[in-house]
Amino acid sequence: MINKLTKRIKETGAPVVVGLDPMLQYIPEYILAGAVSEKGESLEAASDAVFEYNKGIIDAICDIVPAVKPQIAMYEQFGIPGLYAFKRTVDYSHSKGLIVIGDVKRGDIGSTSEAYAAAHLGKVRVGTASFKPFDEDFATVNPYLGSDGVKPFIKICEEEKKGLFILVKTSNPSSGEFQDRLIDGKPLYEWVARQVDSWGSSLMGDSYSYIGAVVGATYPETGKILRGIMPKAFILVPGYGAQGGKGKDLAHFFNDDGLGAIVNSSRGIIAAWKQEKYASFGERGYAEAARAAAKDMIEDIQQALESRH
Repeated sequence: MINKLTKRIKETGAPVVVGLDPMLQYIPEYILAGAVSEKGESLEAASDAVFEYNKGIIDAICDIVPAVKPQIAMYEQFGIPGLYAFKRTVDYSHSKGLIVIGDVKRGDIGSTSEAYAAAHLGKVRVGTASFKPFDEDFATVNPYLGSDGVKPFIKICEEEKKGLFILVKTSNPSSGEFQDRLIDGKPLYEWVARQVDSWGSSLMGDSYSYIGAVVGATYPETGKILRGIMPKAFILVPGYGAQGGKGKDLAHFFNDDGLGAIVNSSRGIIAAWKQEKYASFGERGYAEAARAAAKDMIEDIQQALESRH
């Protein structure tokens, strides 16, 4: 799957992933009203509205970006109907040729970790039949419990040719409370990065490992250090746009080949129609606004990469 991701980034010229993180306040009123008219004010109506909204965005961006990243919490908030919307979103994204990064941030041990890995990346057996429950292509994993929590995911990735993005240095302001703590003279995130590099060395694609890392766009100098520690890891970079990251901050996350990183923007794209810059599209043009915002992001990152040379 890492080879497919690299290929699609080269084809589109867009090292960009669109975060499908729907909130009801992002969804145009006409979509929500249509769902409520059918299902009443219910979780089922919210689920239908979320999927319809996602579908419009997927249709608008599927030819210009390689991947989407649904954040499962935004679906879980609507209970079982929300999880149905998550699965429909994964399947519809695949039908449009998009790679799906399941932002699930799982992290546990033993049989629990095995079950999470099976749910999101692998298969489960029911009698003689086997099923792929959610079937994302990549999943995000929290390594705080150590190798016991990560190895079941690595095993599934090897079997299914899928991938991981392991949290190394996150984009939120308080991440340093733990991640920046010095251990034997080095911050914790560097030790995690070295472990990611070690895990990844045994599970390689053509040029990059199946095992990648999450490093926030809000820490560009840290990105430069971590790029050196993990030369073969693809880095998923959250924090662009709404959290303050800009293209010029991100060049350090990439290797000299212009690859090695994929930058995420969520509400900056999916709720672009609510921004002054894209307000002219109106709520019925929300998907076209998302496409315009994605194009602007791609151009910003391409210019940053070109300016390195």
